[in-house]
Amino acid sequence: MMSLYRLPPLPTIREIIKLYNLRAEKQLSQNFLLDLKLTDKIVRKAGNLQNAHVCEVGPGPGGITRAILNSGAEELLVVEKDTRFLPGLKLLNEASMGKVRIVHGDILTYRMDKAFPRHLQKAWSDDPPNVHIIGNLPFNVSTPLIIKWLEEMANRTGPFVYGRTRMTLTFQHEVAERLTAPTSSKQRSRLSIMAQYLCQVKHCFSIPGRAFVPKPEVDVGVVHFSPLIEPKIDQPFKLVEKVVRNVFQFRRKYCYKGISMLFPEEQRTKLTEQILTSADVEPTLRPSALTMKHFQGLCNAYREMCEQDPHLFSYNFREELHQKKVKRNQDTQKTPQITLS
Repeated sequence: MMSLYRLPPLPTIREIIKLYNLRAEKQLSQNFLLDLKLTDKIVRKAGNLQNAHVCEVGPGPGGITRAILNSGAEELLVVEKDTRFLPGLKLLNEASMGKVRIVHGDILTYRMDKAFPRHLQKAWSDDPPNVHIIGNLPFNVSTPLIIKWLEEMANRTGPFVYGRTRMTLTFQHEVAERLTAPTSSKQRSRLSIMAQYLCQVKHCFSIPGRAFVPKPEVDVGVVHFSPLIEPKIDQPFKLVEKVVRNVFQFRRKYCYKGISMLFPEEQRTKLTEQILTSADVEPTLRPSALTMKHFQGLCNAYREMCEQDPHLFSYNFREELHQKKVKRNQDTQKTPQITLS
């Protein structure tokens, strides 16, 4: 149920932009969303925010900020890197009678584990806490940020010290499709597995690029993340990430090609056959055709193999290729040049 609280009359977002002479910076991937019907719709997809504690990432001129405040949130923490937006956010803080806490900083380094009062913490197996993350993310930070948050979700650190904190975020349409892509779809990728093994991921709706100022070349997808009580793969995040990354690095080839690169060359054939058999994975499946159960089997088998050979996890075939290339160059330089006199 929506709160009866509404912000007092304020300048429009366009007027705020004009008042403070704000321009979206291309190098920061900034795109302003001015349509308040759309900002309201994004906030509604986050769920009931009555008395909630919310962190908004990159509020910019404050369109989504207003929608969050109008939804009845008890406290709104905004993390904004760009100093030009701070005066407009201070205006919203005054209008909301001090509900906005402004942090001038980078969300990639901000300590989210200290963002909210400890009394909001809930056990992981309980219902989610009344804590939400919402943001219209700049394109250049969206993928590294969601990977960082997924790792913190797996480790129950960062914003997940409070429990199963939910997130509602915007991404380039293509990234939103990857995050939610089902098995065998063309968009199925590393990002699909990393998100879906930890969360229920829902592509809520798309926003046409023309709704933003300046208009980006792509449309935008709004994605909602609800952390699962039990992850679909019960292995450390770094191990899952390594297996998934290797599988998808040759996405157009059969899956055994990427899986084989988990192992040093001299053991490659034997260990690849061993992991495929143990995980019950058909070697000629394409990476996109592997189910979550297949990835669970591969990660479990790889963990056992790493326990038998502790050096295996640190093996990186790209590093091996680089060392071979360096050695070839050194050998070439050592070869005496034969000249005809």
